[in-house]
Amino acid sequence: MQTKTTIEHAKLKSWVESANDRNHPFPIQNLPYGAFVSQADTDTHIGVAIGDYVLDLAVLEEVGLLPIKQGVFRRATLNEFMALGPEAWAKTRERLQQLLSSSHPELRDDESLISRALIDRAQVTMQLPIDVPGYTDFYSSKEHATNVGKLFRDEKNTLLPNWSELPIAYNGRASSVVVSGTPIKRPIGQIRLPDDERPQLAPCRKLDFELEMAFVVGKPTQLGTSVPCDQAEQHIFGMVLLNDWSARDIQAWEYVPLGPFNSKTFATSISPWVVPMSALEPFRVAAPQQDPTPLTYLRCATDGTFDITLQASICPANSQRATRLASTNFRHLYWTMAQQLAHHTISGCNLRVGDLMGSGTISGPTPDSLGSLLEITKNGKEPVTLETGEVRTFIENHDEVILSGWCQADDFRVGFGECTGRVLPA
Repeated sequence: MQTKTTIEHAKLKSWVESANDRNHPFPIQNLPYGAFVSQADTDTHIGVAIGDYVLDLAVLEEVGLLPIKQGVFRRATLNEFMALGPEAWAKTRERLQQLLSSSHPELRDDESLISRALIDRAQVTMQLPIDVPGYTDFYSSKEHATNVGKLFRDEKNTLLPNWSELPIAYNGRASSVVVSGTPIKRPIGQIRLPDDERPQLAPCRKLDFELEMAFVVGKPTQLGTSVPCDQAEQHIFGMVLLNDWSARDIQAWEYVPLGPFNSKTFATSISPWVVPMSALEPFRVAAPQQDPTPLTYLRCATDGTFDITLQASICPANSQRATRLASTNFRHLYWTMAQQLAHHTISGCNLRVGDLMGSGTISGPTPDSLGSLLEITKNGKEPVTLETGEVRTFIENHDEVILSGWCQADDFRVGFGECTGRVLPA
């Protein structure tokens, strides 16, 4: 059933006709931010996706149509805009929805300005939308953690004692976060085969994807302070799709005692469009029941998760036929974004604008909702057959992995686009 907020959103229509298709990922209700280079200009600008187009915010800012006047949209990333804070985010979004509304003539009837500011998305190249000073990857899906525990531990110890008490995470490598479409070179690392006494240096044989989402920090904090759970979402600018590529055989050898290192550092892909939190508000839902009741600092008064459909597919080289491997939902995550951020800062760790925080692999309760090949194939023991007839246990060279995600209302869809990456040989 639609909420009042959803119904009000549904009434919005744009003069950009392609944005009014109920299944288009980029309607006026969405307006995700991204960084792009057009064929007509080699400089990177900030824009929003609307239907089949990109609206160049640098052009609108230049002619005085936006409430922002600091030149933040003629930049390579969103960081300067995000640093202006939640009030600036809200005013900009409100103004953009007004300018793009079918009932508002200011931009709609200015053909000269439209010719400069509205660009076919097929004519732009998307860039990494944020400068990432820090990257954290959580491990917040109970289904995923349980499945992995069953693969590597006995049934009685699938979840370690701390898992249900705190959002488990590790610090990742921010420098290797790349935008969707960037080729991923197969990593090389130490691997110890089952019958060998010592490891060898070799290309990864068990390359995997992880179907994740991530939130982007827009409001920083000072070192030594913490963020209460009920205030955590005030620090979140928006969300992206995330593929935390994983070298499972390298990981198996290196992760004890300090966790993954080279098995994760070689690449993390994110989608080019950052969907603002206000666009997701109509899709807020209750998080899973938590048992035991979390410690006080992890308790939030409001429902803290969202109904976001997620899918992962794989497309072999020289083929146009992708095979869907997983269909799951963000709402399955046990630990919410607010709890993740509150726990991240409880020690006094400071937040910086652009910090990226991954959810961890998002798996659901059914066999078709597993968010990694490690789970799908039970660590290679149960291969999957693709629509092309080819068989996979893990990702082969020249395979392309495609993640997608969206929220669906009766009359509109809020989409994240795609997060893709094709694997190249080591």
